[in-house]
Amino acid sequence: MYRTHTNGELRIENVGEQTTLSGWVQKARNLGGMTFVDLRDRYGITQLVFDMDTNKELCEKARKLGREFVIQATGKISERSNKNKNIPTGDIEIIVNELNILNSSDVPPFTIEDESDGGEEIRMKYRYLDLRRNPIRNALFLRSKMALEVRKYLDGMNFIETETPVLIKSTPEGARDFVVPSRMHQGQFYALPQSPQVFKQLLMISGFDRYYQIVKCFRDEDFRADRQPEFTQIDCEMAFIDQEDILKMFEGLAKYMFKTFKNIDFTEAFQRMSYQEAMERYGNDKPDLRFDMAISELTGLVQNKGFQVFDSVEYVGAISAPNCSEYTRKQIDALTDFVKKPQIGATGLVFVRYNADGTFKSSVDKFYSQEDLKMWAEKLNAKAGDLILVLAGSKKKTLTGLSELRLEMGSILGLRDKNKFSALWVVDFPLLDWDEESQRFHAMHHPFTSPKPEDLHLIDSNPAAIRANAYDFVINGNEIGGGSIRIHDNELQQKMFKLLGFTPEEANNQFGFLMNAFKYGAPPHGGVAFGFDRWVALFQGTDSIRDVIAFPKNNAGRDVMIDSPSVLADDQLKELSLKVL
Repeated sequence: MYRTHTNGELRIENVGEQTTLSGWVQKARNLGGMTFVDLRDRYGITQLVFDMDTNKELCEKARKLGREFVIQATGKISERSNKNKNIPTGDIEIIVNELNILNSSDVPPFTIEDESDGGEEIRMKYRYLDLRRNPIRNALFLRSKMALEVRKYLDGMNFIETETPVLIKSTPEGARDFVVPSRMHQGQFYALPQSPQVFKQLLMISGFDRYYQIVKCFRDEDFRADRQPEFTQIDCEMAFIDQEDILKMFEGLAKYMFKTFKNIDFTEAFQRMSYQEAMERYGNDKPDLRFDMAISELTGLVQNKGFQVFDSVEYVGAISAPNCSEYTRKQIDALTDFVKKPQIGATGLVFVRYNADGTFKSSVDKFYSQEDLKMWAEKLNAKAGDLILVLAGSKKKTLTGLSELRLEMGSILGLRDKNKFSALWVVDFPLLDWDEESQRFHAMHHPFTSPKPEDLHLIDSNPAAIRANAYDFVINGNEIGGGSIRIHDNELQQKMFKLLGFTPEEANNQFGFLMNAFKYGAPPHGGVAFGFDRWVALFQGTDSIRDVIAFPKNNAGRDVMIDSPSVLADDQLKELSLKVL
């Protein structure tokens, strides 16, 4: 055998035993008559000792070992005189009497240590080396354990794990599909699933009642920070339920995961917030509630005072940053530059210092009295010592800017602690989203989302006002999951397709199989999908989902390790009847 123990296994009680270890050389230290080698595997590090006086030939062989050499060492376990309290095996060392070099190694392009000197791009190119580092390896261990616990919980709730197809039919809604040409059906294409949506609905029609899978999904979206073209979902569906049943079931899963992996007991129900409140108070539909600093509208208080910047706009809003009234002009200028960034696009920033003595100092003192500014502070529930920050413009754009400014201030003030967790459900989303360019409605979630029953009467008269039976699960400002109650009535589904601009022929071409299934007794059903990569990253305490995926793509959607995507050979293109233009 190559080893009798792992490199994280031996302890002081093993002293005197013989052992054989295998692994990679973390580092070697030559100290005159002694050579010390740290031997690493996925379980830990054990120190090997080679003594020039005892075995000169073996010691000289050890001195030729380089970083990442793969070796096998046999020897006696001994108590260390200079113990290392930083590693579990730090009380012992191995006095080696036999050494085999199983494989040599080139000098790695970066140091394989917890704090590496390699930038992300070089580590992505040599991902198989990056995976030897503890932070990445530990993230994947956590991922594996979380997947196991998800399965245990759902199995205990009578869910059936069921695989669905990867080669499916392309549909026009949502993001762009990745398409796969068919060799056997020339000129025809499969698509990779953006989600198993229609298949999990078909499983409910089939009577499966409770379905789940941990599944790969694919979306050909424009690349943004921390977005992967392929990602993993915990995909779930239930039949004979309403929204309350779904929220309770999967809140239970979330609480189980928090207890299992973070030892946090959420004894109370998670907060629920309407989409409208989230947008009005936090400027986005996934608010970070680890801190307050909510947005307040000031439009009615500030207009018609002679300040043209406020008088000429649709909306004026503000946040109050705690204990920041002594911010210098330089610090405020930095915040102004922040809100002027292209992705925010504000034209400027108005500030009000709420001084400790109860007075106010602002950048608009010329237009607003102390009494005016006091009314602003009362609207914001500001306290002496706070700094009020005000933006103005169109409502949608200004709320977005205030949302980003709020998060920036939360980071600056250390209020976004990765060891603190705040979870909530955002509910009552709009069913439809009007697109000015195409002059038609698009589904806010997808075409199968059910309207709120109490809003059904608006479907002909005011469809924009209809709320969806949809919900998102948010942790620390991250959308971790989302879902909806589905339409299970054929007539209502046809109305939904019509609202979305489908002709009967288009709807039948794309979704005829589902509509046919509805004719044979579709139960009330709904579900949820959790972003597994994001959830693992959140529990791991990393900002990037790339850190919790074994072989991720970079920000440009490329796998720089295997150089993909790549061109196809002419023979392959010909066989598929394809031509690259």
